[in-house]
Amino acid sequence: MSAVAIEPQPLLRPMTGHDLEAVLKVEKAAYEFPWTLPIFRDCLRVGCHCFVYESLQGLIGHGIMSIAVGECHILNICIHPDYQQRGLGADMVRNMLDSARRKKARVALLEVRISNTAAYRLYAKLGFDEIGLRKNYYPARLGREDAIILARDLTQGLDSGWFRPAPNI
Repeated sequence: MSAVAIEPQPLLRPMTGHDLEAVLKVEKAAYEFPWTLPIFRDCLRVGCHCFVYESLQGLIGHGIMSIAVGECHILNICIHPDYQQRGLGADMVRNMLDSARRKKARVALLEVRISNTAAYRLYAKLGFDEIGLRKNYYPARLGREDAIILARDLTQGLDSGWFRPAPNI
């Protein structure tokens, strides 16, 4: 009989400046058009709510969100390709929404590439609805790609079955 080692659930914690090189490696592994180091630095500098997933192997994911005037805007969710399809992206979004709700945000907004059907399905499952379209929003191989704007009411349904309160981060 052989024993199978099960890796513990990664730790979700606030991002620091010391994490940025590892964050950039995950970003480059996951996206054809990754954010740059200055963008991540600016997010930390201006007070965005930035989180990382840390596993035994190092950083494996991150999320960036801004909160202002009763709204949160999820700017970036990224899970390393080797760790996708394990529910980490959904858990990251849930934790970010809970953090936003605790900071009195009433609505959550985000954009998703039209071609990113997996992310779109995830956001729909988490209660986001289409509210608009941003033409030519994302860089693409052949020019630009449109983004679907999604929103979710944070004042209702947060205690329903899908929503698991996050640690105070």
